[in-house]
Amino acid sequence: MSNYIFTLSDKVTRKAVSYKTRFGIELSADLYLPADFDAANSYPALVIGAPYGGVKEQGPGVYANELAQRGFVALTFDPSYNGDSSGFPRHLSSPEMFVEDFHAGVDFIGTQAGVDRNRIGVLGICGSGGFGLSAAQVDPRIKAVATVSMYDISRMHAEGFAGSLDEESRKAMLEALAEQRWAEFETGRPELSERGAPMEIDENTHPIGREFGEFYSRPRGYHPNSITQFTQTSAQAFMNFPLLDKLEWISPRPILLIMGEEAHSRFYSEDIYAAAAEPKELYIVPGANHVDLYDRTDVIPFDKLEGFFGEALK
Repeated sequence: MSNYIFTLSDKVTRKAVSYKTRFGIELSADLYLPADFDAANSYPALVIGAPYGGVKEQGPGVYANELAQRGFVALTFDPSYNGDSSGFPRHLSSPEMFVEDFHAGVDFIGTQAGVDRNRIGVLGICGSGGFGLSAAQVDPRIKAVATVSMYDISRMHAEGFAGSLDEESRKAMLEALAEQRWAEFETGRPELSERGAPMEIDENTHPIGREFGEFYSRPRGYHPNSITQFTQTSAQAFMNFPLLDKLEWISPRPILLIMGEEAHSRFYSEDIYAAAAEPKELYIVPGANHVDLYDRTDVIPFDKLEGFFGEALK
């Protein structure tokens, strides 16, 4: 499926590729190359992950399109069980599967002609920022990690947004998820969560839902594969398994955390910055919110990303 939300630069070539994770899931992906790419040379490479609920035709492609013009080979992909990637039931979400998607991306891109497998970095947007960091904790092939508008999805499920889930509410949620498992086992039909990006927006819409809806549910960022819903019982695994409890293992490989000054999610990046070992940097984009950094090429700090990866992957 196409429906890319951006126009491909004439300085870039893009080709559809696919490869399997260690779980046997076939990932649907796009490989972006500088137009003058020469397989006899040796290029740095980036694996770029989508926002949680997004697909490769959206934000990841925006970043890959720009960074390929700057000399990087870039790989974007649809997460396992989502988009055009395989896996059933559809729209399942999993901390291990989504982290494995990054490991598999490194497997693939590091075996491509013209790519220097010793110069591979990861760029994760929103939830993929957490998945990319998690992969880097245990995969030394990832030489540098940048996150943009990062979300820690395990923390979000376990604690609620900004710690809003108290003990009583958490117990009630776990009881509801347990009951949901009975129902799904008996019917064989997984139920999806509510849409994270509402289709209808009015004065009563929660500000965070409004922000996501104005991207995913409007022509600006709409893609039919990106429904911003996951199977309800996916939440159990995220509540049980923290993604980022080994951040210090990434050092001495560098981390760059990019966030908007007005982002509702900025505390995730600030907390990761405080917890991570050196070298690390927190870069704030003035006036930007969380979703601005998905696609607004006039706001996204591409020069900063080019400099970070250029230095880390030289």
